[in-house]
Amino acid sequence: MSFNDKVVIVTGSSSGIGAAIAIEFSSLGAKVCLVGRNKEKLDEVGKKCNNPLVLVADITQDKDAQRIVSETVRYFGKLDILINNAGMGGSASIVAENALEVYDKVMNTNLRSVVHLTHLAAPHIIKTKGNIINISSVCALRVLLTNGFAYNTSKAGLDHFTRSVAAELASQGVRVNAVNPGPVQTDILENTGANEAQQKYVFEKMKQSTALNRISDPSEIADLVIFLASDKARAITGSIYVSDNGTLIKTAH
Repeated sequence: MSFNDKVVIVTGSSSGIGAAIAIEFSSLGAKVCLVGRNKEKLDEVGKKCNNPLVLVADITQDKDAQRIVSETVRYFGKLDILINNAGMGGSASIVAENALEVYDKVMNTNLRSVVHLTHLAAPHIIKTKGNIINISSVCALRVLLTNGFAYNTSKAGLDHFTRSVAAELASQGVRVNAVNPGPVQTDILENTGANEAQQKYVFEKMKQSTALNRISDPSEIADLVIFLASDKARAITGSIYVSDNGTLIKTAH
């Protein structure tokens, strides 16, 4: 599978799923724009890619979103694929004092920023008849997190946004799909300040929540993204692809 001369933006590519996606695209010949807020981590990922464009940016800031698209097109001359991977968690009870504060922050990151970046990138992707892939979550399809109403809602909204834009852009040769991971071994818990023991406990609970009793490596999600972005998936648009080790079919014993 080759992505020679294809130009790809991957948001949230400083670690985890985004980093794995960017590295795999680059290994297959793509020209990659790495986007994230942590310069040190971005630079480390950049070392594993072939001459990437590295942009330190916050996707929730409108000027940064504009810069991501304009700099990519200026640097590489076009844009073929947009991977909307950047996102965040957020826990709050609906009756908590900070419920709306958490909701606004999560929705701004997980949904509004995706809408904005897609709005900015779509004209360029229409020109190349490329495609867009949004990284969602199994939490869009089933309530798995206590006090996770904001996150769950943001990802459910992202799935329907995916279908909506897919329907609109299909006539112009652009495909739009979503990938919905279950538990994946990333630094997401570490980034919340959890210590090693806490991380081990949570990941073990996550593993037990899956039918296959395992947690995915980020490269497994990257493999699915690569497939959907390739010509092998040329008939697929408006689809929601779950890769969750059987989290959604796990039954109580």
